[in-house]
Amino acid sequence: MSQRLSSISVDLDSLGHYCRIQGLSEGLLDERARALVWTTAVPRFLELFSAVGTAATFFVIGGDLAEPGLGEALKTAAASGVELANHSFSHDYALSRRSRVEIEADLRRAHEAIVNHTRVTPVGFRAPGYTLSPAMLQAVAALGYRYDSSTFPAAPYWLAKAMVMTALAALGRPSRAILDSPNVLLAPVQPYRPSLDAPYRRGDAPFVELPMSVSPVGRVPFIGTFATSMPWPLVELTFRRLRHVRHFNFELHAIDVLDESDGVPAALVRQQRDVRVPATTKLARLKRLFTWLGDDRERVTVAEAARRLDGRLDG
Repeated sequence: MSQRLSSISVDLDSLGHYCRIQGLSEGLLDERARALVWTTAVPRFLELFSAVGTAATFFVIGGDLAEPGLGEALKTAAASGVELANHSFSHDYALSRRSRVEIEADLRRAHEAIVNHTRVTPVGFRAPGYTLSPAMLQAVAALGYRYDSSTFPAAPYWLAKAMVMTALAALGRPSRAILDSPNVLLAPVQPYRPSLDAPYRRGDAPFVELPMSVSPVGRVPFIGTFATSMPWPLVELTFRRLRHVRHFNFELHAIDVLDESDGVPAALVRQQRDVRVPATTKLARLKRLFTWLGDDRERVTVAEAARRLDGRLDG
């Protein structure tokens, strides 16, 4: 493939999901904090996308659409050209461990919620916590989706997650997250057609798998948290090592453009240290990175990347 592509996507996880990860009570969130994703983060991202002139994708949690304001915010996003994709209904971190019937029911419920609230029909999926299973990929296939974008073959992330979960359990605050199979650490780092029986191996699934970007050496995850909070020389160095890849899949979360002054509770700030970085600093960094992603490659939605790659991948 001659044309190299980049995709910018944002998982719209509300702060309640971070409380679950960190073993904190969601009761510490006031009304303002519960709504920060759609009242503050989404408008900031839309302004940034417009300023840079880039395509982008939002991964939407179906259950959050019951909250006042999110549906309208997503209609505005879709009208501006942002793709809306499925990020499950419940955002249950253990969804991949459920039966095929349960998983498909959750995904269909999210699909219908997105359609009903936004009039947009999703064509792609990203799993809660990036964790896949054969049953989950089979559910994605049953929905007739064009792509899945969940594989995260980042060794440092996997090890850090294991340590954090162990520490929280020792403190009596067990995380609601789960640890993925170590098989993910051997998954392809570039787009592939997965096996429905072994998600992290190549196969003949009727859709494309688009992994999150990781560096070729050490598989360092190049995602929003890394880009907004790590020393800038390291960010630049890692970016340069990824510039040759066929598809640069840059994944962020809504919290990546928030900071503690926005109303994030202090208890959550203590656990999510990236929230201590001023939002103005984060946005300036992201604007620079989004520009770089368009310097020598075409920026497209995740769905468009999947469309162009489909049929060009080996089994």
